[in-house]
Amino acid sequence: MDMKWVSIVCPWKTLKLLHALLLLLLMLLRSDCCLCVDVDPEDKASLLLFKSLVQDPDQSLSSWVGSNCTTWTGLSCDNRTGRVVSISLTNVNLSGRIHPNLCTLSFLEYLNLSHNYFRCPIPLCLGNLTSLKAIDLSQNRFFGVVPDTLMGLTNLKELVLSGNQDLGGPVPWWLGNFSTNLEKLHLSLNSFRGEIPESLLSLRSLKYLDLGNNYLSGDLRDFHQSLVVLNLGSNQFSGTLPCLSASTQSINILNIANNGIQGGIPTCIASLQALTHLNLSFNHLSYEISPRLVFSEKLLVLDLSDNDLSGPLPRKIAETTEKSGLVLLDLSHNHFFGEIPLRIMELKSLQALFLSHNHLTGEIPARIGNLTYLQVIDLSHNLLSGSIPLNIVGCFQLLALILDNNNLSGEIHPELDALDSLKILDISNNKISGEIPLTLAGCKSLEFVDLSSNNLSGMLNDAITKWSNLRFLNLSQNRFNGNLPSWLFTFEAIQMVDFSGNKFSGFILDSNFNISLYFNQGDIGRMARKQFVATPSVNIKVSMVVSDSNESSFNYYLSSTVGIDLSNNLLHGEIPEGLFGLEGLEYLNLSHNFLDGQVPGLEKMRSLEALDLSRNSLSGQLPGNISSLQDLTFLNLSYNCFSGFVPKKQGYWRFQGAFAGNPDLCVENSSGSCDTASLPAVPGKTFQDGMVEGPISIWVFCLSFFVSFYFGVVAIFCSARTRNYILQTKV
Repeated sequence: MDMKWVSIVCPWKTLKLLHALLLLLLMLLRSDCCLCVDVDPEDKASLLLFKSLVQDPDQSLSSWVGSNCTTWTGLSCDNRTGRVVSISLTNVNLSGRIHPNLCTLSFLEYLNLSHNYFRCPIPLCLGNLTSLKAIDLSQNRFFGVVPDTLMGLTNLKELVLSGNQDLGGPVPWWLGNFSTNLEKLHLSLNSFRGEIPESLLSLRSLKYLDLGNNYLSGDLRDFHQSLVVLNLGSNQFSGTLPCLSASTQSINILNIANNGIQGGIPTCIASLQALTHLNLSFNHLSYEISPRLVFSEKLLVLDLSDNDLSGPLPRKIAETTEKSGLVLLDLSHNHFFGEIPLRIMELKSLQALFLSHNHLTGEIPARIGNLTYLQVIDLSHNLLSGSIPLNIVGCFQLLALILDNNNLSGEIHPELDALDSLKILDISNNKISGEIPLTLAGCKSLEFVDLSSNNLSGMLNDAITKWSNLRFLNLSQNRFNGNLPSWLFTFEAIQMVDFSGNKFSGFILDSNFNISLYFNQGDIGRMARKQFVATPSVNIKVSMVVSDSNESSFNYYLSSTVGIDLSNNLLHGEIPEGLFGLEGLEYLNLSHNFLDGQVPGLEKMRSLEALDLSRNSLSGQLPGNISSLQDLTFLNLSYNCFSGFVPKKQGYWRFQGAFAGNPDLCVENSSGSCDTASLPAVPGKTFQDGMVEGPISIWVFCLSFFVSFYFGVVAIFCSARTRNYILQTKV
């Protein structure tokens, strides 16, 4: 009998492959099983009733058909029973009311209806959902009070009700003891009043507490749990700063900004070793900062602005290492004096430095160029002297350089063109002399340039046209001369031009005035400005946010009048007709020149709010009917050569005293005769005199148009270490 040996070879790799295929098959079978889970019939009926009371313009709940749980938008079910355990319908444009049957979902653990438009009281029946671990009803329009029935949710870990401005009353007394699991409580941006309940100060499980932007009051007391985030900003708290000794090793973010806290900053605050963001701005903190107040190397953001702190600037603010250090330092709007300490220039990670509105003296340290990550510098409104240090070009990432209202002198360094990312340059109200360097044209990103009230001179070169993104240009109150540049109105985004108080001569050329979007579209100008009488200066808010990459985005908001000011120069000739066809222009000042000829019609200037043509040699009759210019609140045509009869129906009767110094002009009064009694008796009444009596602030049209900056909501996260932190420092 012959025997044959059959050899079967089963390599190890083949066994592994078979094993993997078997696992994959099991996973697919399990997945199919999960996909087949049907919504429990009782829960399904309750959800459909909930849907019946909801307005859903985007049809976000159109998938709520059939029984397959996984196809229902925002729903999660138990794989075995089909009971609904989670509802997440955030930011899907829902509105209306919440049906009581939603409260019959007895196995529901997570409920998120945030960022919608529900307008109703918080349902009392939510207290029946005893399995709930998290509720998020934030950013809606819920109103009334937090119902006491919620104290039955003893398993709750997160309660987020922020952003419902009509939700308020006292903070419920039971919040500190209804659940021993509560870790996160967010009640910000509501209308809660009164004091913080005593029980909330000792809730051991609490980690994240946000009560910001309410009307809470009373003396600020200490908390006795290990908090990670504490936001009490924008309330009415008083008293002194607590030490938060129970949170020494845990707290990351502490925001008590915009309250009524008094006294000094206790040195015990520096013992908060995990602190990364500290915002104590807009309080009444006073006294000097103790030299023992040195924060840990983990601190990224320190904002002590808008207080009454005094004394010299602290020489050492935080421990620094190569891997960490301050990113934002704001000590502005205090009473600090003395020189800027050189130790601040050792904060190599610094990206924003705000020391404005103090009493600082001495020169700007040359070592400021060592801060290569700096993006914003604001040293304005101090008593700093000397010149702008050349080493500042070392801050090659700089986006805003703000040095206005100091005693700086010297010339503008041609090397500043190295700051090719610069968007804001303000060196106004100093003693800077010389000419504008041609090399400055290399700063092609410039959007806001204020060189006003200095000793600058010379003729302007068309190199400035390289600033193609320019929105605001103020060269007023200097010694510039030569013909008015022909390129003056060639910037597409220009919003404000002020060349007043110089020695420009020549004509206002009848160029293409239709380039600027702001000058020609009234709606654009109105979007960015406040009420006209409330804008005596230009307000800029700067913010920086970081995307998921290492790149940061820089935004600032320019709130100023859309206008042109060429007053107090040596201009002559006629006013171009195109200048009076700008629909978006709100303010035009051509006073104190040698302009002649007739004034073009004003009827196209739909947005005009103030016009000053005084102290020229303009002649002829007044331009036609201005009664359609309903926003016009100031008009000065005094001391010209106007003549003729002006009927009352043309609308000029509203501006009594605006025609002084025009003896041949007759303005019809209510009786039908010439009205000369209202003309000022004192000869030489000027534009500024009229502004004192009129409804518009003198500072809007003042010949030395001052520009100041106010910074709010500053958040900077540019390095890899700080990308994960988000903080509003100006609430």
